[in-house]
Amino acid sequence: MKTVLCYGDSLTWGYIPDGSGRHAFRDRWPQVLQAELGNGVHVIADGLNGRTTAYDDHLSGFERNAAKTLTTALGTHFPLDLVIIMLGTNDMKHVLCGNALGAKRGMQRLIEIVRTSPYQFGAEAPRVLIMSPPPLGKAGGEEFRLIFEDGIEQSHLLAGFYKNAASLAGCTFFDAGSVAATSSVDGVHLDADNTRAIGKAVAPIVRDILDL
Repeated sequence: MKTVLCYGDSLTWGYIPDGSGRHAFRDRWPQVLQAELGNGVHVIADGLNGRTTAYDDHLSGFERNAAKTLTTALGTHFPLDLVIIMLGTNDMKHVLCGNALGAKRGMQRLIEIVRTSPYQFGAEAPRVLIMSPPPLGKAGGEEFRLIFEDGIEQSHLLAGFYKNAASLAGCTFFDAGSVAATSSVDGVHLDADNTRAIGKAVAPIVRDILDL
């Protein structure tokens, strides 16, 4: 049995763009990936609304800084064969980071954490697949618009920066924005069709990584 950890933010959690709740299991991309891969792979979804790559959010009651929490997730779920990380959207908030280069550096730190965590019982570090999230769009809601509008242009740079980070680290890279787009409702989150599209598109990449 192969084990895959999907580590992300609200796009992995399944936040519905109109703020009405959470997508059904069948529509969240990690569960779509599970269905595509079948019973020989166990896919673990770990998505937290607002999670950043490596930046503190002091307005939240949860620890959203992935650089502080990823080690715990790795220790909880190991042994792992693959870790998929899709983060960076929340880094675009001007009050936290606000630029794509900062997100790239945060992602590089997360890759380092995956590779250097103190796994027990002789477990090896898992492979890493980093995914750039779909770029932000013009948000329909005032709250998202005000906090993200300065990051819209920067979000379009994430794919290029992440591809470079993956190349430097010898990781696999996938641009989720090549198959999915954010909803016009809030410009940040994904409707059911688009989150399903990510799960279907990444499945053959995961099969290749895991030699399935």
